[in-house]
Amino acid sequence: MSSLSEDPTRRVDPLPWTGPAAEALRQLADLLASMPRSRIVSRTDLTLHAEFRSRLGFVDDLDLAADVPAGIIHIRSASRTGQWDMGVNRRRVERIRRLWREHLEG
Repeated sequence: MSSLSEDPTRRVDPLPWTGPAAEALRQLADLLASMPRSRIVSRTDLTLHAEFRSRLGFVDDLDLAADVPAGIIHIRSASRTGQWDMGVNRRRVERIRRLWREHLEG
């Protein structure tokens, strides 16, 4: 699923943010690092890549990319193996969106 997807079944809204993109991605890295079985693989001022490992050992990739002019952070989440993940990635992305919204609201 991705905020850039044209397919409505695979689309999710991007994350809003205000302020410097690097600070938003640092805060998102902290948020993701607090989630179970997560690992931050790389982070720049405009991008972040994380991995989530299932209890069965499957790895899902999560990518975030700041679109500075639009004031949004695009999000993409995908399983490395298989075509169907029983909705795990969508639930994770929606959880991240909810936690991020709560963070922004203070």
